[in-house]
Amino acid sequence: MTGRNRKARAFLCLGGNLGEPERAMAEALQALDASPGICVIRVSSVYRTPPWGKLDQPEFLNAAAEIETGLTPHELLSQCLAIERMLKRERRDRWGPRVIDIDILTYDDERIADAMLEIPHPRMLQRAFVLLPLAEIAPGLVLEGKSISEHMARLDASGVEPVKTGGEWWKNEAIRPLTRSPS
Repeated sequence: MTGRNRKARAFLCLGGNLGEPERAMAEALQALDASPGICVIRVSSVYRTPPWGKLDQPEFLNAAAEIETGLTPHELLSQCLAIERMLKRERRDRWGPRVIDIDILTYDDERIADAMLEIPHPRMLQRAFVLLPLAEIAPGLVLEGKSISEHMARLDASGVEPVKTGGEWWKNEAIRPLTRSPS
């Protein structure tokens, strides 16, 4: 954690379609919440979603989370990537199958575009599987002059459906103990 006193509000999207994606998302959220400088504030329901980008793969499970953090955006990215590695994420095909994916959608009102990180997430407004869970926990969040709910209204959300409702699922899931440090 840096010497910053200010806490930022960030939104994340989590997903996966290999192994036990709900368990992987729950473990990722627990690891984030246990990380110094990160507190999980709110989590969406779990949604089943059709594949996007690369269509010849299993359906995904997705969720959104609001966090409060004292980490910088790049420190938060490093922590998310460390948790993905801890959960055995292998990066092979772009938009391909994965055990876990953690994307930073927004970080306060900051705009970042560098070789490592782009905030707000560059394709989030085109993806119902991101906006539907995000609209559940932050319907009034404004991006590009419109609320998430307004952006969602123009997308086709067919095939995106809740499979586990309520935001406490990640706490109640029977989780294997985290045995490795996410750093």
